[in-house]
Amino acid sequence: MGFLDSLFGNSSDDNNEKEVKFYSLELISQLDEIDAISEGKPVVIFKHSTRCSISRFALKQFDAAFNYPEDKIDWYLLDLLNHRDISNEIAHRYNVQHQSPQILVIKSGKAVYHDSHDGIDANDLKQFV
Repeated sequence: MGFLDSLFGNSSDDNNEKEVKFYSLELISQLDEIDAISEGKPVVIFKHSTRCSISRFALKQFDAAFNYPEDKIDWYLLDLLNHRDISNEIAHRYNVQHQSPQILVIKSGKAVYHDSHDGIDANDLKQFV
């Protein structure tokens, strides 16, 4: 069961699925932690608008395809509606235009990849693992 099942519900009860560990991005100070972690392994930030059906679809697709081991890559979920200040800091700090939904890959404190909307594909992360 993926983590989104707890957010959106799932009628499937398949216990063989890998549960993905993610972190909630709720404080601007966590960006300093992300930068530090990204010195040793890539970090994905997924910016999600809980009121947007496109964002919900992209997040569900991402969750279904994300199967990278925790020791190889971390990922953080940002709720844009509750934390727009963090999204603004992400845009400034990593020099990317705000989009929703959007993913960024952070390595060595820099955004080395970002995409949005239907361009979001967990398979694109293979090049960073």
